[in-house]
Amino acid sequence: MSLYWTDIQRKRLVELDADANTLERAFDDKDQRNREFQTLEKGLVASHRRQLDALRSGPRRPRLCRLEDVLVESLVSHGFVQVSTPMLMSRGLLARMAITADHPLFQQVYWVDRDKCLRPMLAPHLYYVIKDLLRLWEKPVRIFEVGTCFRKETEGARHAAEFTMLNLCEFGLPETDRQQRLESFAALVMESAGIDGYRLETETSAVYGSTLDVVSDDGLELGSGAMGPHPLDRAWRITDTWVGIGFGLERLLMDAEGGSNLSRFGRSISYLDGIRLNI
Repeated sequence: MSLYWTDIQRKRLVELDADANTLERAFDDKDQRNREFQTLEKGLVASHRRQLDALRSGPRRPRLCRLEDVLVESLVSHGFVQVSTPMLMSRGLLARMAITADHPLFQQVYWVDRDKCLRPMLAPHLYYVIKDLLRLWEKPVRIFEVGTCFRKETEGARHAAEFTMLNLCEFGLPETDRQQRLESFAALVMESAGIDGYRLETETSAVYGSTLDVVSDDGLELGSGAMGPHPLDRAWRITDTWVGIGFGLERLLMDAEGGSNLSRFGRSISYLDGIRLNI
């Protein structure tokens, strides 16, 4: 009977970003498995040390920070205005998104006190800002935000409790242009992130109903887009036609770099720029 990695060995190999084939390797006996583990761990640790030295002598900034800079520069050059809103969000703003006690997302919210939480999404604050900008600026109005969001996710290879979102939207465009604009914004972000292979799929969302998702070649959801007028707009007294799309930056990095462990690419005290520190 074949043997596989022990739980401790597998966890360590995942930490060091071993590839999928390595993680599924089978062995004839314990001695063979343990010898192979020692060899693999030594090689992966050496690789991480080289990467850590290269970071210090090279860019000196994590890829997450560098990707954010690239995306901001790209969107600003295409007429978007960046906004920056609080990480704390009121219960009332979530309710305007129909996220109340009986909504699935409500159970994933980190509450700070009775009426405030760590934002699980950027959209409510962007709605709040755009309702005034539509009154003050000539249309179309394009804004975006890059910021940290928090959800009580089951930690895993593709989920994290703390993650970085990019949300961009355009309001006041012709209704006939919505699909084309949404696709072009998706292409702009993917090109800026250095990702060539992706597809667009129509999916069902707990918040927006129907969405146009950006999916990687291996099936990872990288972004999700929606368009309006939408029933949620009524809570903000917005009647304009719009499109919006959101991306998870850590997922963009994981896909661009060919990684398998999302936690490598986010904010961390265990990794620096995806490089494990306990080596």
